[in-house]
Amino acid sequence: MAKTNEFFVGLDIGGTTVKSVLVDSLGEQIGPLVEVRSMVKEGYEKTFAQLDDAIDQLAANAGTTRLSIGGIGLDVPAPSSHGVIWGRANLGDDWVGTDIQSKLSERTGKPVFMTNDGNAAAVGEYAMRKKHLGSLLLVAPGTGLGGGLVLPGGKCYEGANGMALEVGHISVPFLEDDGTLPDCTCGLKGCAEAWVSLVALRRRLRFELAKPEWANHPLQGDAPIEEKAFRLRDFCEQGDALAVKIFKQQGFILGYAIADLVRVFDPGLVIIGGGLAETSFRDQYMDWIMEGFKDRAWPVYLRSPIDPEKITTDFEWAIGGDAAAAIGMAYTAREMFA
Repeated sequence: MAKTNEFFVGLDIGGTTVKSVLVDSLGEQIGPLVEVRSMVKEGYEKTFAQLDDAIDQLAANAGTTRLSIGGIGLDVPAPSSHGVIWGRANLGDDWVGTDIQSKLSERTGKPVFMTNDGNAAAVGEYAMRKKHLGSLLLVAPGTGLGGGLVLPGGKCYEGANGMALEVGHISVPFLEDDGTLPDCTCGLKGCAEAWVSLVALRRRLRFELAKPEWANHPLQGDAPIEEKAFRLRDFCEQGDALAVKIFKQQGFILGYAIADLVRVFDPGLVIIGGGLAETSFRDQYMDWIMEGFKDRAWPVYLRSPIDPEKITTDFEWAIGGDAAAAIGMAYTAREMFA
């Protein structure tokens, strides 16, 4: 008979897929990452059926059964507090106001902990750095600009209502070409996410392509701006001047924003996540981030005033890839329910 509390599940709910992992009582991943189709827009009940499928696959791959699962960690791409979704984001309507954490626990018969995807990815990056014992700040440019803060010992800081570390919505003093603050998808103006995100990339590309200097650029034409923005990364890898200009601006503003976050939290280690971690120009992008960081950060957040050889804020690229959030939730479940 399978032992209870032997394994712990991490479930990362995305708009397209649900990624899931299994770890043992020592925190080691057992078996491969399992992905199933996400059905979040069709309601949480249909998504729960997909989660059942993922859990069954994880158990089968480990040669065990659900009886051996001691707990589940779950992350969602939406603001939440104490297991309840606060905002719709890209989810179906019935997610909002629902105690997803309790309902999944009732369905599976297992204790469940839920948080947002930014927090989950931050914990995943912490869990994968077994020799790192201090704090860790994750900042991840993607469709938006997410992040999370992990405290020494591996506990994620969520705030009183689970709403902390909305890193994309701190204000940055950068203006559009016409002197205005850019609109952010959150409804405010001048947010970091309005400059550093896929949505921002589309806006900046549209503005740049309207300038005479780019009249003969290969991205001119009738293709949708979404398609053009998707191709911009490839152009930057080839050294294209327009692409480099846009990504350099993003990197600088991201570093500038991180300087304020570091001034508040002093994490010691900043992890840059998102798809840019996989590009061939990522070293150059990190240089642009550091330019912005040095422009805004106090000298003490660069090097120790006591020991000038000691760097006080290290920057690293994320190492968890697509599995980071799921690993983070499995790690959290083990910490909470073992």
